[in-house]
Amino acid sequence: MKAQAIVFQQPEHLSVLSLDLPELADHQILVQVEYSGISTGTERLLWDGSMPPFPGMGYPLVPGYETVGRVVKVAGESSLEVGQRVFVPGANCFQGVRNLFGGAASDLVIPHDRAIPVPDGLAEQAVLLALAATAYHAVAGGGKREVITSPDLIVGHGVMGRLLARLTVASGAPAPTVWETQNVRMSGAQGYNVVHPDEDLRKDYKAIYDVSGDSNLLDKLILRLAPGGEVVLAGFYTKDLHFAYAPAFMREAQIRTAAEWKRADLLAVTELVTTGRLSLEGLITHHQSPRNALAAYKVAFGDPLCLKMIMDWSAHA
Repeated sequence: MKAQAIVFQQPEHLSVLSLDLPELADHQILVQVEYSGISTGTERLLWDGSMPPFPGMGYPLVPGYETVGRVVKVAGESSLEVGQRVFVPGANCFQGVRNLFGGAASDLVIPHDRAIPVPDGLAEQAVLLALAATAYHAVAGGGKREVITSPDLIVGHGVMGRLLARLTVASGAPAPTVWETQNVRMSGAQGYNVVHPDEDLRKDYKAIYDVSGDSNLLDKLILRLAPGGEVVLAGFYTKDLHFAYAPAFMREAQIRTAAEWKRADLLAVTELVTTGRLSLEGLITHHQSPRNALAAYKVAFGDPLCLKMIMDWSAHA
């Protein structure tokens, strides 16, 4: 079996190559991909070569961990059926390349329990489940936190910031304020306010969630905290973060990093979306064919109007 896959040959150089797929082993499935998303966080770092040392890192590699497709073959016993639509958070099925994260391809062979069933009606929006799970994990802390403090300030109104804000509103917590510095991203709020940080005078935020990835913001955010407040680092930072001790000391500030989402987070947000409590509407702004992958990546990473770029693999079906 063969699959067409996007391969980063080296930073800022990609090809769409025909790669071998393994024969299905017991409890594996073959997924024919319909859509895959381009991550403007992790995947951007793989694209430009700024990703810090990471297990499995290297070139050439197949990126992608936001994939939706149909089950077309099942080997052995499985709870999944042929024809079922599933979300796939990456794969490790290609030889001769690094599979980090391995989901940007026309066909994937994966263990059946790695796929998450999704409703047919969700269609391309299902690629957003990984980001939604990341946002959910940032707030819930993987279920390990006894006290959950919802964000009352979110820094950044990209897809991640919007999902954090929507989850906060959906939970019944007070609507957060969202900071955004780019005018083209100020619109699209659903039940919360988006402002430029220069227009916000508050200095009593209890929980600030930063999804900007800007390593120079920490001092500014600490100055906006209430005593005992928390800054949650929910973006991905390529440079070391530093902060002045005295302002943090005066506020008894807490700083927490949000790690990668877990399967439980993915299942939780899938239920929220399926039951209508969390909307994924209005977050996908661009579509492109894999044959135009290079142009798609440049738009995804360089155009502020692009919230989410989707690769449409239907021509390879």
